[in-house]
This record gives sequence, structure tokens and C-alpha cells, in this order.
Amino acid sequence: MGALDVIKVVHKHQAWRLISCIWLHAGVFHILANMLSLLFIGIRLEQEFGFVRIGLLYLFAGFGGSLMSALFIQAGISVGASGALFGLLGSMLSELITNWTIYANKAPLLTLIFIVVINLAVGLLPHVDNFAHIGGFISGFLLGFVFLIRPQFGYVSKKHIPTGYIVTSNKPKHKPYQYILWLVSMILLVLGFVIYFSFLSRFTFGLILLFRGVNLNDQCSWCHYMSCVPTKLWSCKSQQAYCEVSCAALFVYLFLISLVS
Repeated sequence: MGALDVIKVVHKHQAWRLISCIWLHAGVFHILANMLSLLFIGIRLEQEFGFVRIGLLYLFAGFGGSLMSALFIQAGISVGASGALFGLLGSMLSELITNWTIYANKAPLLTLIFIVVINLAVGLLPHVDNFAHIGGFISGFLLGFVFLIRPQFGYVSKKHIPTGYIVTSNKPKHKPYQYILWLVSMILLVLGFVIYFSFLSRFTFGLILLFRGVNLNDQCSWCHYMSCVPTKLWSCKSQQAYCEVSCAALFVYLFLISLVS
């Protein structure tokens, strides 16, 4: 039906599953939780930056989450939109950082970091695809520096200046650090998705790795704990199906309340 199945992606060349799995869910509660989260996160971002930029960010972040999931979870299948949702959370964080100078209230940054930590902690439970969460968050965080950059406070576009009005001071549109963050993020995104990273970790990254059928757990003996930590209450060995779930809705609601207050 389109779930993320690494065997079919690699051996049957069904790369479209990296995207189609974002639109599938494992039950009513699963889809309600994710859609409620999307409602709270997406509306705020879309109102401020438009549906084109947020739509592209959502798709790329979902793809990044699926890619990381496929590189680490190869014995089961995964469905859900939380990789993309974590991408939106990551973009909110990077947007606050890159547009830091135009915000008078800095408190939401700590609130947002708390939200992200809680959501990632939930991913340590069994049958939750935390690799998709992490991959989506990292992708969205970098994409936020690219897509969500704002002009600095006091900048006025020349096309909005009335005829005959003389501007005494014309501030540049963006600050130097915004350009630096944009450039660094673009480079990391390209490298992370496509290019060879042998000088860092002795194996290739991104799409090249996936289609070579590489399992990154063979290169990282402890990385599987990022998706599930075994305890006396549950085991992580017998998982066959994974859901990308998010408890973001409640925390994002609290975050939005903090912005208003």
C-alpha cells in the first residue's frame, strides 16, 4: 500500500515509498494525533511563510525522516507523518535562531527545545520510529535556515517606498550571519542526502547508502538505542511494524500560548 519497506525500496526499486509512507497511518488514533499536531504547527507557519515554502519543507523533511529510518530500520515497515512534523518543529527552532534579532521575547526558544526533547523521548518506546523523527527534525532544522529567513527589522523594500520619498537610512535586507547559516545549511543538506562522507565516518551517506543496501546499524553498535531502549516492561527485539507518532499537539499548543502571552 506504500509503507516504507526497505527490501522493496532497495531490491524492487520502489523509491517512491520514501514519500508515500508519509501519507499512511496505522490507525485512527495514529492519524488523529499526527493531524492534530499538523493543525497546530502547520497553521502558524503557513500563515507567516505561505503554503509553498511550508509545503516544500514538509515534503523534504518527511523524505529526510524516511531516509534515516530506511538506513537504520530494515527488518520491518514504517508509516506515519511524524518525520515531516518533526521537520516543522525543527524549522520553527531554526527560524527563531536565524531571525533572532527581530524577536523581543526570547522565551519561546526554551519552550520549543523542551517540546522537541519530550517528543524525542517518546520515540524511545517500542514500535515508534524515532529514526524518522530524528531524520525529519535534522532536515527541517536545516531547511528552516534556507526557507524561513526573514528581512531584518527596519528593512524597507524599494518597491514599497512612495515616489519622491527620501530614505535617510537603507538597511541591508539580511544580516551576514543569516547568509552564513543559509549557505552552511544548503551544503549540509546536499551532503547529507547525496554526497560521499568517507572522510568523516568511513561509509557513504544518504541515497547512495540506501540503494547499496547498507545497514547503518553494522557501523554503529549503539545507534539502535535511539529508537528503542529495552526495559523490564518491554522488549525491542520483536518489532515488525513501526509507527511515527507524535505527542506534539499538546506541547505545541502550550508553545503557541507562550507566544501570545
